Amino acid sequence: MGKLMKIAALGAVLLGLLLTSGEGSAQAPGKLVGFDRDEITIETEAGGRHVFEVEMAVSPEQRSQGLMFRHSMAATAGMLFLFERSEPRAMWMKNTLIPLDMLFIDESGVIVRIHERSVPFSLQAIASGQAVSAVLELNAGTSSRLTIKPGDRVLHAAFGSGS
Repeated sequence: MGKLMKIAALGAVLLGLLLTSGEGSAQAPGKLVGFDRDEITIETEAGGRHVFEVEMAVSPEQRSQGLMFRHSMAATAGMLFLFERSEPRAMWMKNTLIPLDMLFIDESGVIVRIHERSVPFSLQAIASGQAVSAVLELNAGTSSRLTIKPGDRVLHAAFGSGS
């Protein structure tokens, strides 16, 4: 067995251990909260329009759970975290199995920061860098693939615009 195959096999074993025990446990708790769904559009400065069906995380319980314990997410899906007031925010990846892009959004719907390809299970805080009223989580690589950048707009009623 080549060195690369040994490393891949070891990685698979370690991931299996992470998923079944300790801090990285992906065992869902007894009761998970549900989410309403809505449609948002991201309008890029380059003129692109990208529509996503998002789950709405609006209550403290929903925001706390987020995308934890999910094994996959559709390419045009995401989760929109809405907060009561605009302030600096930090997110993390505890019990989140899928890598994500995090788009930090100000109260007018403008994307002010993008953290690409967050690491599953990481407890590292991912900070907004400034006051935001929402965070949109998409599959990792989506921002890059669709050329979504800070300054682009998210259209949704929460920001006074429709999709």
